[in-house]
Amino acid sequence: MSWIILGALGLLAALWLFNAMRNMDRGVLMRGLRWGVGGVLALIALIGLVLRRIDIATIVGALAASVLLRGRIGQFSFDSLAKSSGGNVSKVRSRYLAMELDHDTGALGGRVLDGAFAGWDLMDLGPDETRRLLDEVAADADSVNLLENWLDANRAGWREYFAEGGAEAGQGPGSGRDPIAEAYAVLGLRPGASDEDIRAAHRELMKGVHPDRGGSEYLAARINEARDLLLGR
Repeated sequence: MSWIILGALGLLAALWLFNAMRNMDRGVLMRGLRWGVGGVLALIALIGLVLRRIDIATIVGALAASVLLRGRIGQFSFDSLAKSSGGNVSKVRSRYLAMELDHDTGALGGRVLDGAFAGWDLMDLGPDETRRLLDEVAADADSVNLLENWLDANRAGWREYFAEGGAEAGQGPGSGRDPIAEAYAVLGLRPGASDEDIRAAHRELMKGVHPDRGGSEYLAARINEARDLLLGR
């Protein structure tokens, strides 16, 4: 009976270890296996020396040195498996954007999938391009959230810049900025749209970007300003 109990406990321990290893980061797991296997081989080599089995100690000692110093047993490499595990990276996509977050370094990268800037890396966008991209993705809440997260991580202070300095720069003499045309573009309408079309477009856009629903305060403000400007002409 005692053997049955010990066998059951051993099985439970094996299942627990398997589950823990399955949930562990592969890179960490392979590095742990490297040092574990190397340590066991080194211990066997030491025992061989104590028992005066020089042949066994020499062979196993060479394997232990290869594992501990080079991370290899013949063609098998612990280090290459750890590096090829893909690291601790999360990927997410929306209609307009693809993002990658490296959990080890905290770096957040992104590129544009659709629209006027399709194929661009977000790092290559200047202030004007970024503002146009924000306007372009305004109707897609997922893209807005991804872009704002990227800006928060890589362009500190962008909200204040766009709300104050960026807006003022666009209003200078000779800038060629047409507030009415810009307002129509924000709402996705053509010039001459009726008041009802303006209200309908405003309602539809606000469903995706309203701050109370986890959207963007900046874009909600832009959409409200566009509606007010067109209705108050």
